[in-house]
Amino acid sequence: MILSDKQNEYIRNSTHRWNIKTGAVRSGKSFVDTAYTVPYRIRERSGKPGLNVILGVSRETIERNVLQPMREIYTSALIGTINNRNVARVCGEDVYCLGADKVSQVAKIQGSSIKYAYGDEIAKWNKEVFEMLKSRLDKQYSCFDGACNPENPTHWLKEFIDDDGIDLYLQKYRIFDNPFLDPEYVRNLCKEYEGTVYYDRYILGKWKRAEGSIYIKFADNPDGFVKSADKEHISRIDIGIDFGGNGSGHAFVATAKYSDGRKQPVMSRKHMKKDFRQGIDANLLSELFLEFVEDVIKKYGKPSNAYYDNAETVLGQSIKNACEKKFPYLHVRPAVKKKINDRIEYTVQLMGAGLFSITEDCETLSKALQEAVYNSKSMEEERLDDGSTDIDTLDAFEYSIERDFSGTHYNRVIGGI
Repeated sequence: MILSDKQNEYIRNSTHRWNIKTGAVRSGKSFVDTAYTVPYRIRERSGKPGLNVILGVSRETIERNVLQPMREIYTSALIGTINNRNVARVCGEDVYCLGADKVSQVAKIQGSSIKYAYGDEIAKWNKEVFEMLKSRLDKQYSCFDGACNPENPTHWLKEFIDDDGIDLYLQKYRIFDNPFLDPEYVRNLCKEYEGTVYYDRYILGKWKRAEGSIYIKFADNPDGFVKSADKEHISRIDIGIDFGGNGSGHAFVATAKYSDGRKQPVMSRKHMKKDFRQGIDANLLSELFLEFVEDVIKKYGKPSNAYYDNAETVLGQSIKNACEKKFPYLHVRPAVKKKINDRIEYTVQLMGAGLFSITEDCETLSKALQEAVYNSKSMEEERLDDGSTDIDTLDAFEYSIERDFSGTHYNRVIGGI
């Protein structure tokens, strides 16, 4: 097989207990593992005491990012599927395949000795899972290989790899280290992340702190994103609903989806509790939402789905009951509420790829996107939510599109991960 200079360098030098690659997306970090490292390590330890383990964000990401790519190189006879015991047969050995986003997922191997572990998307793991793993690599021949994209520089994994007392080989990648990528793809990906923290992380492979404006391209030129809806080519319209707390309000955002991947919020609205003398109860909220749906229908067409904040089931059920009577074709269900940073990244990608616009009926959303900033006082990467910005409208918008991408590392807007 043909490998890049960087990949061959990893094979030569990954002789430590811990061997980790960090850096850009599509830079070849994972390919060398699925093509060579994982099968080699498993065969090298065949018959020796201890467990083989593959850890990822979930069973699904392990299948997609690790096992399926291995089957494309080898055969399904050598690379099995994950059974109901979370075990796959790989190169003649049993391998536990476990999600690492929650401690409970790996309880079944707690206390076991691990001879080999492979880690996919390590920076997305629960820290306690990683701590457990450290104590389980207790054989003289135990070792770990893993890869990840960088996060913020105070991330627990960054602290680990910066520890000089660890028997660790660390390799860093930029996207330009992969000579097999189509230059046009690289140019498009650079454009997609240009001007954002994701450029430093996913293009240059740096552990960079997120700060300042979140949607920089939008904030710099909001009028440039305003376009009339292409009504004849709308595939469907989905609505996101967020229920505000005492100091905020209830937000609705209707987003048009097109077959070419474009996402266009066509109408947004927010109702503040302080504007209603008696407040907003479930009945009034349902009436306000029905009015919103009517306005969307009149101007843009019938919506297909409405997704509400699943933390407020009573309010969500009230809206569902009201819609069943007046708009029976509108499916009302709870939002998935995927991780906020994954939702942010997806929106940034859409903007960078030229697949995002809004209509003139989205004044509240436009303002929310312009004002959205990272919390400068937090050591974690989080969106500022102190009442000074309109988080309710951002949440409602994200609920309307979050089902259009999957997993922690979903397929990128312009290509695979």
